[in-house]
Amino acid sequence: MADITRRFGWRHLRSAPTAHIRHHKRGRLSHDGPGLSFWYRSLSAALSEVPVNDRELAMAFHARTADFQDVTVQATVTYRISDPAEAAARLDFSVDPDTGVWRSAPLEQIATLLTETAQQHTLDVLARTPLATALVDGVASVRERVASGLAAEPRLPATGIDVVAVRVVAIRPEAEVERALRTPAREQIQQEADRATYERRAVAVERERAIAENELASQIELARREEQLVDQRGINARREAEEKSAADGVRTEAEADRKVRLARAEAEAAREIGSARAEAQAAWLRAHAEVDPGTLHALAATRLAENLPRIDSLTLSPDVLTGLLARLGRTDPEARA
Repeated sequence: MADITRRFGWRHLRSAPTAHIRHHKRGRLSHDGPGLSFWYRSLSAALSEVPVNDRELAMAFHARTADFQDVTVQATVTYRISDPAEAAARLDFSVDPDTGVWRSAPLEQIATLLTETAQQHTLDVLARTPLATALVDGVASVRERVASGLAAEPRLPATGIDVVAVRVVAIRPEAEVERALRTPAREQIQQEADRATYERRAVAVERERAIAENELASQIELARREEQLVDQRGINARREAEEKSAADGVRTEAEADRKVRLARAEAEAAREIGSARAEAQAAWLRAHAEVDPGTLHALAATRLAENLPRIDSLTLSPDVLTGLLARLGRTDPEARA
């Protein structure tokens, strides 16, 4: 919208570079071009403002496919007014000289024209296309048909409108139909997921079986080695017992031989000692046989005295002393003398 200011009964208009201004004064064109700035009187001025920039028009409408399924088409048409004079001549782009506001809605008229034209070509394409094909290839076919249809529409060049681009955003069926169409794909995806799960489980079971077989084989090998170890221990124990028995036999024989030799030595020593003692006894007896009885009695008394306890004092009565002396006198000539 142009910027209009008031000064002393005059009006000043200042437009943007994307707005084409046409100023008629008393039926004559005074100013014509984009981005103008000028003074005018509101009572004698007729102003038109035509936008010349690219404009986006979003549209959504319903259509029916060849199999009688309702779909919603979302598209966007980019257009611009290439001939402002033609557009201003065919559509009402006049603005209020005091406020700069459009007196009507020219852009809505252009939008209606473009939407109905695009919808007509879209319906023509989808009416001969099944739903499955429309959902797969419908976007490209609808875009091409709408673009060619808008380019061939005679009212657009006559109005000074050029279509820059056509974009079809989506073609969507009803919610129930869309869910129904998604079901086979979902089921297939679920089946693929289930198959992947089963395969993963099968692989896991196979790996567990391999692990169990390895463990069983390890246990069997361990048992076999334990059996070999037990056999080897038995052999070692038997060999050790045999070696010990042989060592014990050798030790017993050596001990017996030693004891025999010791017994023989002891017997020989005993014989020698006995012989020596016999000879000594015989010699002792021979010596005592050659000695007189008094000497033997003295020796006996001496031996007796050696074995008697010590006597510090002895008291003899006269009778005993007299008898003892008398006996000694009879038996010991030396004592008698």
